[in-house]
Amino acid sequence: MHRRYQILLCGLLLLLGGCVRYHAPEGEVAHCPQIFPDYTDVTFPVNIAPPNFRIEEDGEAFQVEIGQVGTDAAIVVQADDRIVRIPEKKWKQLLGESAGRGVYLRVSARQDGRWIRYADICDSVSPHPIDPYLVYRLLYPGYELWNEMGIYQRDLTSYEEEPIVENRDFDKQCVNCHSFNRNNPDHAMLHVRGPQGGTLIERDGNVKKVNPTPEGFAHGATYPAWHPSGRYIAFSANEVQQFFHAAGQKAIEVSDLGADLMVYDVERNVSLTDSTVCGTDFMETFPEWSPDGKELYFCRAKGWQQGMPLDSVHYDLWRISFDGAEGRLYNPECVYEASAEQRSVTLPRVSPDGNYLIFTLSDYGAFAIWHPESDLYLMELSTGRVRRLDEANSTDVDSYHVWSSSGHWLVVSSKRLDGLWAHPYIVAFDPLVGCAGKPFLLPQKSPAFYDTFTLTFNRPELLTTPVRSGKKWLHAIGQPATRAGGL
Repeated sequence: MHRRYQILLCGLLLLLGGCVRYHAPEGEVAHCPQIFPDYTDVTFPVNIAPPNFRIEEDGEAFQVEIGQVGTDAAIVVQADDRIVRIPEKKWKQLLGESAGRGVYLRVSARQDGRWIRYADICDSVSPHPIDPYLVYRLLYPGYELWNEMGIYQRDLTSYEEEPIVENRDFDKQCVNCHSFNRNNPDHAMLHVRGPQGGTLIERDGNVKKVNPTPEGFAHGATYPAWHPSGRYIAFSANEVQQFFHAAGQKAIEVSDLGADLMVYDVERNVSLTDSTVCGTDFMETFPEWSPDGKELYFCRAKGWQQGMPLDSVHYDLWRISFDGAEGRLYNPECVYEASAEQRSVTLPRVSPDGNYLIFTLSDYGAFAIWHPESDLYLMELSTGRVRRLDEANSTDVDSYHVWSSSGHWLVVSSKRLDGLWAHPYIVAFDPLVGCAGKPFLLPQKSPAFYDTFTLTFNRPELLTTPVRSGKKWLHAIGQPATRAGGL
């Protein structure tokens, strides 16, 4: 680096009010530095919070330059403790100026008294913002400590997290399966399990507590999916059982012993179904609507029989037509026969434009979160072509996944970090070519956050605006549930 450039840069930093002394490199290495979390070769949303990180290289002190590719550094951070905290205001300004372009993280370390520069970490900045709020349930990853949990929302443009409801406020009962209609919190749903059990349903500011399972239905409403109109919620009604193995890699297994499909009419407080998706011959679970609401995707396996080995249960991907005016399900058809390959489909999710469907594929069963071999697969709906989404998968669990409202982003729940806790990873997606980018871990204010945080992130959901009705939800929990009628 020329001496004149060093002087100009130092002068500029002083002029901007900083007291950072720039350290020119005295040597270079050809490889990129190791950092945690790994923010190498990723694509950032233009509105994401600063990706603070820890440098995993030896050194007595460190310097990081951050800027748009081809320009001088806009940010210079120096640290003695390996921890790089990026100024939020400067980061947001850099992202805005770099939308659709590349940015670099240029790390230098003082080693044996000399400043050594590593090769640049290069990333991209997408001009497409991600939905700014992420809602998730936090709980311990095992099966025995479910009595401490809550539903929280995180502002992705900052590090602010706030509780929506916490079960410490209602006798530590279970809350689960929060769901929203097309990334919109105006249509929301939450199950409460326990003495005050019921299903909370919010529409346009009004919250009511119902039991959507009519008399005579074999199992209770479990996994939900909002119809785009906001009038209906599809549920799978499941009998879920935990199993514990004395040996082997999978100490815990969760399986359905029965499951059916039903559609709850929010306006009329009635539930409907059809004999083709309700009965003991098959188990149907994990419903998902097409964007136009005319088709309902779901997973189907042969019905449970006493003594059936758990690893013999394989779910295929199905869909059934729906007439919203008449409230009628008809014409089921198999879309992808995973059972023919001794594999199992779970969690289908259709892109907002209706062109793609992503599902999780594992060796067997419907609960991929307990299966390290679980991977994401992409289906092109116009052709039926299926491929493993290798660019987003890992060697451990890649399970629950959601789309942003624009279809340019995914959030994936993965255990790739340690094999125990599920964490949210952000993934860029290009709808024009059907390809994903490299996933990156949700940024936190402290890079050491994931070293000590002992709760798992469950069912992440992206929202365009924040949930502001937590008090209404809490009040509704204490009310009696109105039971749905049947058709």
